[in-house]
Amino acid sequence: MRTWAVARRERTRQLIALGGLVAKAGLVELTDDDRAAIYGALIGIANELRGDNRDTALALMRRRGKRAFDSEANSDG
Repeated sequence: MRTWAVARRERTRQLIALGGLVAKAGLVELTDDDRAAIYGALIGIANELRGDNRDTALALMRRRGKRAFDSEANSDG
């Protein structure tokens, strides 16, 4: 398989996984699948990460996400 095709498939997998996280977070239902609202929320997150408190905000987001993943893993078993 050509290098560009491998890169394209990997990019597609990444985009599907990221879309899955948007759905997993409940944003699709909470916004009634309003893509402008979801995009606006993501822009807000990006702006926060561009700010002076980037490291603190990222650490908080990471902890929150890790707790959610851990909680989900514990409830599955």
